[in-house]
Amino acid sequence: MSEVIARPRRSVLYMPGSNARALEKARTLPADALILDLEDAVAPDAKEEARAQVVAAVKEGGYGKRELIIRVNGMDTPWGMDDIKAAVAAKPDAILVPKVNSAEDVMRADKALSDAGADASMQLWCMIETPLAILNIQAIAAKAASTRMTVWVMGTNDIAKELRAAHTPDRVPMLASLGLSIIAARAYGIIALDGVYNDIKNEEGFVAICEQGRDMGFDGKTLIHPSQVLPCNVIFSPDEATVAFARETIAAFELPENKGKGVLKVDGRMVEILHAEIAKRTVAIADAIAELEA
Repeated sequence: MSEVIARPRRSVLYMPGSNARALEKARTLPADALILDLEDAVAPDAKEEARAQVVAAVKEGGYGKRELIIRVNGMDTPWGMDDIKAAVAAKPDAILVPKVNSAEDVMRADKALSDAGADASMQLWCMIETPLAILNIQAIAAKAASTRMTVWVMGTNDIAKELRAAHTPDRVPMLASLGLSIIAARAYGIIALDGVYNDIKNEEGFVAICEQGRDMGFDGKTLIHPSQVLPCNVIFSPDEATVAFARETIAAFELPENKGKGVLKVDGRMVEILHAEIAKRTVAIADAIAELEA
């Protein structure tokens, strides 16, 4: 899982597959990853056209180091299985499957990708967006060990809808769902991405929700507008002081005289061996961000 963990997913921007201009513009946006969407952003009568446009865009390339994900329609919809076959043939980095409710859904999606000819490097991303998914969250997470599933995307709009909950500024009605998902993701080595923020013009509210998601432990956030990318990148990036201290911590534990020690003093602060592990991840992410933005 090391490669997956070290790859930045601070900003993951949805782009509607039916909008050719949006697919073109996405090539210039500083998002870490792009979800080319065939599901919610596309009307039923535009599904097939959107599929063709997305497949053509991915095959054409030009997206640089950005990670490319195609969100397909649900496997039980009229378009889902054809979406998977076409998306796999385009060879994106990942396929995002909606409405994953159980461990069996993960296995079914994984098999569908393999049956469509996906190579071993193609990831399966899963939308966690229903009460049933939250109730089954540990069983879903456990399938990371035996499938190509690497990333969860929280579908907070759907969670709020299904819970009949309000979208309050502090998201209290959905904190239980988010928290349980983070716990399961961390227990099984899965990357977890926070859901979207709908009020595009409310910059202060967006920053607050990004900071909340970061502080909860999310690896990044899904976005619905290009204006959200840069502030999201800043919030989900470790700052220079944090990275510098992480490097000092790693160096201190690697000194020969400190071999085997569980606690050290670094720059006047007491740090334990667990802090060295945190520091290694911080540095790995910082280095990966620098490489991505180079």
